[in-house]
Amino acid sequence: MKFLKASILIAFMVVTSTVVNAQFKLAQWPELKAFHGVMSETFHPSEEGNLEPIKTRSTEMYQKAVAVSTSTMPAELKTKKGIKAAVADLVKGTKALNKLIKTKATDEVIKTKLAVLHDTFHKIIETCNKQDEQH
Repeated sequence: MKFLKASILIAFMVVTSTVVNAQFKLAQWPELKAFHGVMSETFHPSEEGNLEPIKTRSTEMYQKAVAVSTSTMPAELKTKKGIKAAVADLVKGTKALNKLIKTKATDEVIKTKLAVLHDTFHKIIETCNKQDEQH
């Protein structure tokens, strides 16, 4: 029982540490933080079947992704392997999602594309948090 409690405590500390570190990076990159706000407010409702937020904010999401790509990336992130490609994927994906929504794609297609974009966003966050991997 003590081992289980210790394991849970360690797992909690690791997760908390990762979240705090990600928040620190977001604070340094305001455009990514703004994108995160839109992603959070559109993706999580979609998990419950509510696609109205993404349908009404897809253009905004695309604009926020473009803002991320044209902003000044924090210096310590510029050499992170994969960061530039992931940001480019975010722009490309949000543009495609916006087009799908404007052309009345099915809810299932929209939900799937949004989930892929959510994964892309998390790839960026994970890349920001990597300590050792650089170009």
